[in-house]
Amino acid sequence: MSAGAQLMSIESVPMKELAGALERTRPFADVPADALESLSVVDRVTAQAGATLMEPGKGPLHYWLVLDGECRADRVEADGSLSTVGTAQSGEAFGETPFLTGKTHAMFLVTAVRDSLLLRFTADQFWGLMACCPEARKVILADMAMRLHAHQAEALHREKLVSLGTLAAGLMHELHNPGSAAKRAASQLRENLLKLQDLSLRSASKPKTPDQMQCMHNLLQHAMKGCHCSAMSSVEQADAEEKLAEWLQDAGVENAFTIAPSLVEIGFEQEELKCAREYFDAKSFSDALNWLEALVSSVSLVCSIEESISRVSDLAMAVKKFAYDDRSPVKDLDVHDSLQSTITILGHKLRIKQIGVEKRFEASPSVIHTRGSALSQVWTNLIDNAADASPMQGQIEIATWTEPANGNGTDPGWLAVSITDHGPGIPADVLPRIFEAFFTTKPQGSGTGLGLEIVHRIVTQKFGGKIDVESQPGNTRFLVRLPLSGIPAGNGAGPKTK
Repeated sequence: MSAGAQLMSIESVPMKELAGALERTRPFADVPADALESLSVVDRVTAQAGATLMEPGKGPLHYWLVLDGECRADRVEADGSLSTVGTAQSGEAFGETPFLTGKTHAMFLVTAVRDSLLLRFTADQFWGLMACCPEARKVILADMAMRLHAHQAEALHREKLVSLGTLAAGLMHELHNPGSAAKRAASQLRENLLKLQDLSLRSASKPKTPDQMQCMHNLLQHAMKGCHCSAMSSVEQADAEEKLAEWLQDAGVENAFTIAPSLVEIGFEQEELKCAREYFDAKSFSDALNWLEALVSSVSLVCSIEESISRVSDLAMAVKKFAYDDRSPVKDLDVHDSLQSTITILGHKLRIKQIGVEKRFEASPSVIHTRGSALSQVWTNLIDNAADASPMQGQIEIATWTEPANGNGTDPGWLAVSITDHGPGIPADVLPRIFEAFFTTKPQGSGTGLGLEIVHRIVTQKFGGKIDVESQPGNTRFLVRLPLSGIPAGNGAGPKTK
């Protein structure tokens, strides 16, 4: 017996002795005394503050009426923390929802906030009360409707927070790499600028001939024309670096093997550098080549910073498309862009499990005209679920194609999107219920049971589309079909689906 249970005492009391107390409660305020004759005896529970009345996942179920005191219902999260769901004060009742929704165990942890006096009805007594007391039944059903509405609103809010958390976590990791690269490049660039200044001052102290000036001008033009030369294989690049380094070393250039890779990377060859060797003395030639390497390295670092900032801009654009794809009431929406933005956002999660994504974007056209919204939320849920289901180093396939109209006036033609993973699959007994609200097979606190219900609602109601799923061990495929003709003005739901 738990410590919470030890704080309770239970006694059986005839209902006729409770008539006065029942009149002061919501469910029984209008119930005639003779209507309760079938309930001859009921449990009266005296609970000290901290006493546990119900525990999640455990039975048997009871319907509770608070005569005096206060009780609180909490959700037990995955990390063991508690989130308050609601409270019941003197004169209020709780515990009807599990009975009326077909549950066999409690959903929340219910405890006494302070010393309380309660009545406890068994399952048979509860159903007898529902059958014989229409006045009580009306209040009980109203309480259930209110609690379900509050639970749904709270669950929807949690689902949004989970999506936002997934988005934010992925985005932060995505931004970290280009941000760190830009920071490293900027730090190295500062060192290069100091080196360039020192070499430039040393060079400026010596007069230059026209040939020397023209040679340096040509080398400068090459250095500034681009970030990288044509790509070479690793062997080709290593050979070119070694050849140039040996030539520079033979010419007495300081740091020959350090500066050669930077010069090769941007496309310099011996032939272009011969003018400097011809027109400068040995010491000046070494200074000139080290100056050129510092300049080339600085250009490469600037290119690295540009690439990093471009990556950040790409991520920002992906988030913008993800977050604001529903702000325009009527628009053309490119499904391929929507899918790619979602893949970008979830890129970090995919890389953690080393999951490959094979894209076969063959839909033509890939643009649908619609006044629907939140399509990115569909892809996020489906791809995120596929990633969760996939094993390490798994593979997800995302394919698109078009299905032309069959000639029937009600068939608009479809843009189809399939998302396939190779995880354990969805059990056959679960498959028919996956689009039900609040249905989840995830551990308590890990899922709200609304992700796929929201997906189904967006696809069918906002886009007038269809969604199907096929699953067996090693292969689960969600298939979304969106009407190519879009949704006619004034029709918020689109065609009905089976």
